[in-house]
Amino acid sequence: MESPFRPEILKGKVALITGGASGIGFEISTQFGKHGASVALMGRRKQVLQSAVSVLQSLAIPAVGFEGDVRKQEDAVRVVESTFKHFGRIDILVNAAAGNFLVSAEDLSPNGFRTVLDIDSVGTFTMCHEALKYLKKGGEGRSNSSSGGSIINISATLHYTASWYQIHVSAAKAAVDATTRNLALEWGTDYDIRVNGIAPGPISDTPGMSKLAPDEISSKARDYMPLYKLGEKWDIAMAALFLVSDAGKFINGDIMIVDGGLWLSRPRHLAKEAVKQVSRSVENRSRNASVSVPKSKL
Repeated sequence: MESPFRPEILKGKVALITGGASGIGFEISTQFGKHGASVALMGRRKQVLQSAVSVLQSLAIPAVGFEGDVRKQEDAVRVVESTFKHFGRIDILVNAAAGNFLVSAEDLSPNGFRTVLDIDSVGTFTMCHEALKYLKKGGEGRSNSSSGGSIINISATLHYTASWYQIHVSAAKAAVDATTRNLALEWGTDYDIRVNGIAPGPISDTPGMSKLAPDEISSKARDYMPLYKLGEKWDIAMAALFLVSDAGKFINGDIMIVDGGLWLSRPRHLAKEAVKQVSRSVENRSRNASVSVPKSKL
């Protein structure tokens, strides 16, 4: 789809995107680049990084890739510093790296639980912590007259209620949301950095969807999973563009839900056509029922 934003809306900005070589992260990288930003991608798989950077460069987008694991502080430090050395500044940090898989709580080992929290929660904070000196107002590479930078943390809606076989991710994303709000409060006040989150619903053609709704799941089972409306990676990238651009300059500490309202939905237990008939029948029965008045004990 054609973007509703001006092509130069991020002109001169530099964005560092973890998990930026695949899925939602790559779409954000692409759209940021198409709208004027230079992009640095961080990921663990060298071949995937190289392929992503090649695609971006073929679109005339200034792009570079750095191998690194967000769970390792030394990797975070190296990638952040390498991005600064390569482009001379950092304006935007997007934390899109994540881990996920279907598993029942009793079959999930404490190590598996910890791994997802390390990637999603600890990794998000670690990247924010190491990028602070480049993002804060008056920080390295920023003129004294410029404002602070912007951070986007990719979350989810799983923890708003509860989700089958997703206890590890629900806990991790709840921590990501709390981190987002607390950093928005502290760093928005002290350093003029805006920190926001995006909570995607089920998005088609992503590694997450391939894990949470694999082909092995029968069509009958799919009826009980809130995955019948799929968004596009483009939808998340447009939300990210809005938040990091001047259009979102007064938005801080928000978790933007981008799922078409799906997190509000519940299974339809009664067909729409039958609602009126059932409602009328129940109302008539209620009106015709005898009303027993309790006798006074006085």
